[in-house]
Amino acid sequence: MKNNKIIIGSDHAGFNLKNSIIKYLTENNYEIDDIGCHSTDAIDYPIIAKQLAKKISNNEYEKGILICGSGIGMSIAANKVKGVRAVVCSDTTSAKFSRLHNNANVLCLGERIIGEYLAKDICNIWLNTQFEEARHAKRVSMLEEN
Repeated sequence: MKNNKIIIGSDHAGFNLKNSIIKYLTENNYEIDDIGCHSTDAIDYPIIAKQLAKKISNNEYEKGILICGSGIGMSIAANKVKGVRAVVCSDTTSAKFSRLHNNANVLCLGERIIGEYLAKDICNIWLNTQFEEARHAKRVSMLEEN
């Protein structure tokens, strides 16, 4: 069964795309928890990324979305938290395979890299693609090893 509760966060460089994604997901029956930021005033992206990643790691949410200028910084910061598999996606194929093969639980997007319509398509595919557990569970579990 699909869990429709999503946590989302951005820095100032991802603020506008975050708001667009929130509107899109809300219109598509997702419950959104927005952890900020709440303006275009400069903020350090690792703060938001770590806050969201800890909530994923603690199983408060199954999936989260982080947005910054490129998606890269958010991904690096989120992946520092055990149990988080954050991926930067700038195309729909990567979004699909990050879920199918890697069971990614955090999607990172770059507002300065992709447009609003592509971002919505990426979110839709990423949120609706199920992990192929039988084929890839062993490999994903190896990601958790030290």
